[in-house]
Amino acid sequence: MGPYVFPQFDAVAFALGPFEIRWYALAYILGLVFGWRYCISLTLRPPSIVKHVDIDDLFVWVTLGVLIGGRLGFVLLWHPAYYVDNPIEVLQPWKGGMAFHGGLLGVILAIYLYGRMNKKDFWPLADLLAAATPVGLFLGRVGNFVNGELWGRITDVPWGVIFPRAGPEVRHPSQLYEAGLEGIALFAILTWLIFRRDALMRPGLIGGTFLAGYGFLRSVGEIFREQTHFVDELPLGITWGQLLSSVMIVLGTLVVVRALRKPPIRTNKELIEG
Repeated sequence: MGPYVFPQFDAVAFALGPFEIRWYALAYILGLVFGWRYCISLTLRPPSIVKHVDIDDLFVWVTLGVLIGGRLGFVLLWHPAYYVDNPIEVLQPWKGGMAFHGGLLGVILAIYLYGRMNKKDFWPLADLLAAATPVGLFLGRVGNFVNGELWGRITDVPWGVIFPRAGPEVRHPSQLYEAGLEGIALFAILTWLIFRRDALMRPGLIGGTFLAGYGFLRSVGEIFREQTHFVDELPLGITWGQLLSSVMIVLGTLVVVRALRKPPIRTNKELIEG
């Protein structure tokens, strides 16, 4: 049995008159809708600092943070020289792409601004969003696979895939590896912490675990992903994605340590009984 030859999918999922909805955009939409509903469900768990209405209002900010931050991150972190020569294409995301690290910075800024304007603490909001984010990451990586982009390195493993746009070589389906690592595995870890260890009682614990966990799992996925950016400019054979993720690992670890050093939030029932 030979390697799987990846079929050529239409990038457009469906069209509504002159408006086209692409598979990758659909993944973003589904991820945001799931995240919104999941975060609302988590507001019912102790300590219930964040209210239903906070999530409804915050997600408008978060959506803008994802879209603007993701696009600017792609431009500034991955293709700065190209967009200096082609600045008009910064406003044409259908010709380029989005970057997770930029989207993350956009969301962090959105949470900070929303909290500042509404006198809400940063970490309880961030923890809920972090808990839901792996599902969006999973859908995004599946979208990458359907688009036949961000393929893996050349391999001889029996489950290798031939991506026609990448040439005739058999490659790792690294998009699916990353979907499993950044999506399924990370979601399982955060869910276990929330439902088995009451991690929401320690503001920052889920957010910090997400940062460090994503950084580590993304670095693992980068081992199998074909590298096209700054390949000859970084030492020790590390990739640009691993370098960006290493910053997340350090910052996430610091946030986790800070969260664990502080006493957990006491619920109203505990305060009364105490």
